[in-house]
Amino acid sequence: MNLNNIKKIAACMFAAIATSTASAQIPEGYYDSLKGKKGAELKNAVHDIIKKAEVLDYGSGNGCTWYGFWITDRTSDGRFIDRYSPESKWVMSTTQGAVGTGMNIEHSFPKSWWGGAKIQAYMDLYNLMPCESKINSTKSNYPMGVVVDGDNGNGCTKVGKGTDGQWYWEPSDEWKGDFARGYMYMATTYQNLSWKGTQAAQILEKGDYPTLKRWAYELYIKWAKQDPVTPLEVKRNNGVYKIQGNRNPFVDFPNLMEYVWGDSINYAFDPAKTITYEKYIGGGGNPVDPDNPDNPNPGVSEEIIYTANFKATDGDCTFDVTTDPKDGVNLWNRSKAYGWMATGAVKEGTNKYPTKFAADGSLLLPVFDLTDFESIELNFNHAVNYDKSPKTRLSVEVRCDGATTKIDNINWPAGGDWVFINSGNIDLSQYAGKKIQLAFHYTSNTSIAGTWEIRDIAVKGKKSSTPTGIGCISNPSLNSSLDINKPYTAYDLSGRSISNINSAKGVVIVKQNGMTFKLIKK
Repeated sequence: MNLNNIKKIAACMFAAIATSTASAQIPEGYYDSLKGKKGAELKNAVHDIIKKAEVLDYGSGNGCTWYGFWITDRTSDGRFIDRYSPESKWVMSTTQGAVGTGMNIEHSFPKSWWGGAKIQAYMDLYNLMPCESKINSTKSNYPMGVVVDGDNGNGCTKVGKGTDGQWYWEPSDEWKGDFARGYMYMATTYQNLSWKGTQAAQILEKGDYPTLKRWAYELYIKWAKQDPVTPLEVKRNNGVYKIQGNRNPFVDFPNLMEYVWGDSINYAFDPAKTITYEKYIGGGGNPVDPDNPDNPNPGVSEEIIYTANFKATDGDCTFDVTTDPKDGVNLWNRSKAYGWMATGAVKEGTNKYPTKFAADGSLLLPVFDLTDFESIELNFNHAVNYDKSPKTRLSVEVRCDGATTKIDNINWPAGGDWVFINSGNIDLSQYAGKKIQLAFHYTSNTSIAGTWEIRDIAVKGKKSSTPTGIGCISNPSLNSSLDINKPYTAYDLSGRSISNINSAKGVVIVKQNGMTFKLIKK
C-alpha cells in the first residue's frame, strides 16, 4: 500500500470524526483568549490553554498508554500505525491495552531532555507514538532534523549526522508535518521545563520564547507546509482531546505557527478569522449548531463540491494543451510528492541546466454543476519556482457559457523557491446556478520557464434550505437582487434554456446567486 494513501485509509475507521471539520470539534470559546495576541505573548497564551492534560498512566493495560493507542493509532484493518517504520512492518493490535508485538512507546521529544522525571510530559499522548523497538533504539534521544550523512535508519526514518556534524533523526516525507506540529506543541506546552543534555541544547533554548531555536522552528514550519494537516491527524487530535482534555492548536490552526515563530509574528492572531484545518487543505462539511453538535444546522448548509489532494489522486483532471515543451515531453505531470506540476524547462543530455521551451496549456478540473448554490468558494495550495513574476505567465481561469475568465485576487508565491502557499479564499459566487470548469493555465517562453505545482484544492458552496427549481419560485418579483449583467441561467416554462432574457417573451424563470425569479416578458 502506498504511504501517500495511508493517512486517509486509516482515518476511515473513525469516519464520524474524520469527516467533521476541525473547527466543529473545538469547544466553543476554547481559543478565545488568543485573540489580538502575537509572537511571544501569543505563545504564552497558547501555553495557558493547553498546559494541563489529564494524561493516562504510562504503559500497558486498562486506562494506560497502549489503551489510548487503540483509539488514536490504529488502521482500519487493526494494525498499529508506526510513523517511524515502513508500512510493511506495522503489526496487528490484539486487545485494547495490549502491547504491539516487538513495539515500544516512543517519546518523540525524548524524556531525557527534562531529566526523565515521570511528569505530565512523560505520559502526554501528543508526544507518544507506537514504534518498532529497533528504530526506537537507533534514533535514541537525538533531536529531529535533516540527516545528510551516515544514515543508519530503517528506510522510513533516517538516523545520522546533520550539516553541523551532530546526530539527528529525520522522519519520512509522509510524516514530517505531523512530527513538526508535535514538536511545536511540546515546545509550547512544556516551555517552562529546564532542558537538560547536549541533544536538547541542539534545538531548544530555555525560556518561554521562542523555546525552539531559530533553525529548528524554520525547518519545522517548512515541513509543516510541505506536509499539511490530514484527516488522520485531525482524527488523532480529536481522539487525544477526548482522553486528555487538551488539543494541539497547531493542528487546529495550521497557520498558527506563523503567528508564533514565522512571517506573521507582527500581526494579531484571531481564532475566529484564521484559517482552520478544513480550509487549509480542503476539508469541510456542514456547519454545526453549537447547541446540538451532533446534527447539522437546518438552515444554510455548506457542501464540498470538489476536493482533491493531488499527491494521492489525479482528481479526474484532463488537459487542454496547445504546445508541449517538446515532442515526447508532457507539459503537465503529476508527482506523488508534490501534486500536479507544469514546466517548460526540460533537462537534455549532459547539459547542466535545463533547456527553456515555449509551452502553453491548461490543467482542467471536472465540470461543476452549481445549480441551487448561492455561494461558492475556491481554495488551493501551490508553489512556483524559477519565475519571479508568476502571475504574468500563470493564471487560474473559469470556463462558463463558452467564455473564459481569469480569476483575480489569488495569493501568488514569490516564485523563487518550493514553498507552498495558500491561494486565499476565492469567491466564485457570481457563477452560482451555472456549470463551470476551472483551468490552471501555464505559459512559458525560451527566457522564463518556471515550474508550477498544485498540491491540493477544495471548492465549497452553500445551498439555501429553500429549493430553487423551476417549480418553486423563491422570489416571485423582480428586484435589485437580480442583475442581468452578471451570470445567470434562464428557462421557459417547459424547461428549455434561454440564452438571452432580453429577447424572450412570456414567462421566464431566471436563477442567479441561489435565487429564482419569475419574469413576464412582453
